[in-house]
Amino acid sequence: MRGELGQEIAEIVLSYSPGDLERMRWNFAGAIKDINPELRKELEETITAHLYGTYQALRLMNQQGNFTRMREPLAKNASAYWKMVAVQCSLEDAEKIRLRFLKILLSGFCMFVQELPGHPVGMPFPGGDRVAFIDGIYYCPVRKKANDVDSALCPFCPALQTPETGYLKPPVKGSRHRKQEFLRQTFDKHHYNG
Repeated sequence: MRGELGQEIAEIVLSYSPGDLERMRWNFAGAIKDINPELRKELEETITAHLYGTYQALRLMNQQGNFTRMREPLAKNASAYWKMVAVQCSLEDAEKIRLRFLKILLSGFCMFVQELPGHPVGMPFPGGDRVAFIDGIYYCPVRKKANDVDSALCPFCPALQTPETGYLKPPVKGSRHRKQEFLRQTFDKHHYNG
C-alpha cells in the first residue's frame, strides 16, 4: 500500500541528515558545471527546491500520521523500480551508494507515494522544454529517452511524454523550439498557404 511504503521510506530517509542533502546538492552542481550558466543556475535552484521540499513533505507527512490513511495499492511497476534500485546501489563505494540511495528513496517517494513525477514540475531540459502540469496531467519532454540511461526514472514515472504539438493545439507556454516545431508541422502537414 502507498502508506506502508511511505512509512518505510520515511524511516530510512529521516535517518539521513540535512548535511547529506547538501552533499547531494553539491554533487549535482559538480555534475552540471560544464553546461550553459543560465540553465545550470535554473537547474540548481529547481533541484535544490525539489530535494529539500520532498524531504520536508516526507517529514511532515510522517509527523502528521498521513501514511496510515493512504490505503491505495502501489503502482504495478513499483517492484521493478526497487529491483533497479538494488542493482544501482551495488555499483559504487559505500558513500556514493549511501547518497544515491537517498536520491532514489526520495524519487520513489515522489512517484509511488505522492504519485508525482520523478523530476519536478518546471524542471528545465536542454532545448528549453520543461516538465509540465496541464489539465491535471503531468508531462515530461524526455520520457521517451528513458532507454538512454540505465537508472532512468522514466519507466516508473507517472508523467506522460510531452505530446508533439499539433495543428489544433499549439504549445502551452512552449519554448521557442516547440513554437517553431508547431509552425513547421502546421506548414508541412497542413499545406498552410499563408
